Amino acid sequence: MRLFFALWPDEGVRAQLAHWSRELKALCGGRPTRAPNLHLTLAFLGTVEAGRVADVERAAGAVAPVAAALLLDRPGFWKSNRIAWAGASAPPAAIERLALDLRGALARAGIDFDAKPFATHVTLLRGAREPSAMPALTPVRWEVDGFVLARSRLQAGAGRYEIVNAWQVPGRVFRTRC
Repeated sequence: MRLFFALWPDEGVRAQLAHWSRELKALCGGRPTRAPNLHLTLAFLGTVEAGRVADVERAAGAVAPVAAALLLDRPGFWKSNRIAWAGASAPPAAIERLALDLRGALARAGIDFDAKPFATHVTLLRGAREPSAMPALTPVRWEVDGFVLARSRLQAGAGRYEIVNAWQVPGRVFRTRC
């Protein structure tokens, strides 16, 4: 299975991000991320054998989920891989700490993951052209209250993500389904 840990937006945040995606596509072209697949990756594991999924979940269970207000207020573009994204000009320390804690728990459990530095961003477009200037977009406020383990599947020629498990801040109810 291809697995990753992520922050998973509710439908309202997802709709606002999809709107950003449409606005950026008008400037940059490219392939928009399907609205149900919009997320913020905390740790990408890649292919994991079915027998190791319990180890992955156990490692995640050792990490305390966080509640934080994430303000996505900065569109950006990575020229090297032609990705347009939505990011935070001031990422909450709690979210950066969550990513570090999760990656640390995975490392201690001997679970491989992509060790690229964590970047607080949501991929909106792939295969995009670099715009001459990024537009000012209406900020998106995202109330984070936990994280998920998600699985990537190829279905009818397109990627589809599904939630395998979720860890929530105590007293919160997971609001999103994919």
